[in-house]
Amino acid sequence: MNLFDDDWTDEEEREGYRGRERRLGPTLGAEKIGGTVYLLEPGSRVCPYHWHFGEEEWLIVLEGTATVRTPDGDRTVSRGGVLAFPTGPQGAHHVSAAGEEPARVLLLSTVSDPEICVYPDSDKVGAYGGFLRTDGARVRMLNRESANIDYFDGER
Repeated sequence: MNLFDDDWTDEEEREGYRGRERRLGPTLGAEKIGGTVYLLEPGSRVCPYHWHFGEEEWLIVLEGTATVRTPDGDRTVSRGGVLAFPTGPQGAHHVSAAGEEPARVLLLSTVSDPEICVYPDSDKVGAYGGFLRTDGARVRMLNRESANIDYFDGER
């Protein structure tokens, strides 16, 4: 596998998130470390601002320039730059392409299954699990704390 091949597996066309991606783990047979190469259009970002309970991530800028938002503010990361995002609120981040050219970035992470992510800007929490459903799809639940039901709801 080569990080600079243009063999993309997914494409996102949502405004603000335009780009292509290729997950490395399944191709390489990795189970404990995940990685995805993203080619982001100018001004687009990988995902909403978030932090993880269980997964630590690294960002490596392969081409172009990225803007990275963290709790400490925005910073520009150029080709070859590396950042780490620890678990917890101090590791909150989102990555976007800066400037007029696309940015190619690699995000590496430990693999935590199940995983919980917090999205502070939209007051959401996401719970993600492995291939647990009978149809083989990954369990994914997103909610806002204000929409939570009572612990004993539906119990006798």
